[in-house]
Amino acid sequence: MTETTSTALPLSVSGVSIADRPQSVWQLRWRRLAKNRVAMLGAVVLILLALFAAGAPVYERLMGVNVNDTNLLNRFSPPSAQHILGTDEAGRDVLARLMYGGRISLLVGLLGAVSAAMVGTLIGLIAGYYRGRTEALLMRITDGVISLPLLPLLIVFAAIDLQKLGFSEEFVRSSAANFYRIVFIIALVEWTTVARLVRASTLSLMTREFVLAARTQGASARHILSVHILPNTTSPIIVALSLAVGQIILLESTLSFLGLGIQPPTPSWGNMLNNAQELISRAPELAFYPGFLIFITVIAVNFVGDGLQDA
Repeated sequence: MTETTSTALPLSVSGVSIADRPQSVWQLRWRRLAKNRVAMLGAVVLILLALFAAGAPVYERLMGVNVNDTNLLNRFSPPSAQHILGTDEAGRDVLARLMYGGRISLLVGLLGAVSAAMVGTLIGLIAGYYRGRTEALLMRITDGVISLPLLPLLIVFAAIDLQKLGFSEEFVRSSAANFYRIVFIIALVEWTTVARLVRASTLSLMTREFVLAARTQGASARHILSVHILPNTTSPIIVALSLAVGQIILLESTLSFLGLGIQPPTPSWGNMLNNAQELISRAPELAFYPGFLIFITVIAVNFVGDGLQDA
C-alpha cells in the first residue's frame, strides 16, 4: 500500500501566501504598536477622554443644566440625579465644567503640540539642509531657548497686554484670546526638541543615495525637502508630538493655576484646580476631579508616546 503524506500549505489569498506578502514599514510599525498593551491602554483612555469632552453639550441638554449658570442657594450640593458630581462654590454643575474643561485642556495640548512641531520641523529642515552659518545660527537660537527658565518665561509672555499690540478690547477680554495666547506661547517655547530631532534626521538623510541623485539631477531645495527629506522624518516628529501633548497640558494647567491661563468663567482643568485650592478643606473633591483627569491624561499620552517610540 502506498502511504499518503499531507503537507500543510500556507494560508493564501488569491494564490499569494500571506507570509510572503510584502508589508510596508508603517504596517510593521502598527503591528508592533498594537502588540504593546500599555500603549493600547493609553490610546483607549485618550479616546474615552475625547468622547467625554465631546459629549458636554449632550450632557447639558439631557440634565437641563448650563456650564456657567450659577445658583448660590445650591452651593456645594452633594451628587444627585440632576448634578451627578454635585455643584461647586458657585452652584455650577461640576461634571459639566469638567467636560467643557476637558475640551479646552485637550485642545490646547493638541494644537500647542502641532504648532510647536510645525515650527520645530521648519527650523530643523533648514538647519540640516543648508548647514554652515545658517545651521550655526539656528542651533544657537535653539540652545538659547532651551537654556531659558521655562516657567518665568511663560509668566512674562502671559502677562503681555494684547491691547498694546493692536488687538481690540473686545477680543482681549474674550475667552478665545486667552486660548490663542496660550497656544502661541507654548508654540514659542516647545519647538526645540522637534527642531533638534528633525535636524539630526535631515543630516543623516542628506548622505543617502536618493537625495544625492535628486541633487545631481538639479532638483530644487524645496523639492528635496518636501519630497525626499520631510516624509522620512515623520517618525521622530510623531513620537516627539505625542510626548509633547502631555507636557503642554501640564503647562496650561500650571498657567491656569497661577491665574495666567484660561480665565473664568471659561472652564479648564487648570483653572478649576486653581479655584479649588482655597476650598480644599471644605470640598476636596473639587480639587480631586480635575487633578485626577490631568494625571490620567498625561500618563496615557506618555504611554502612547513610549509605544510609538518603540514601534
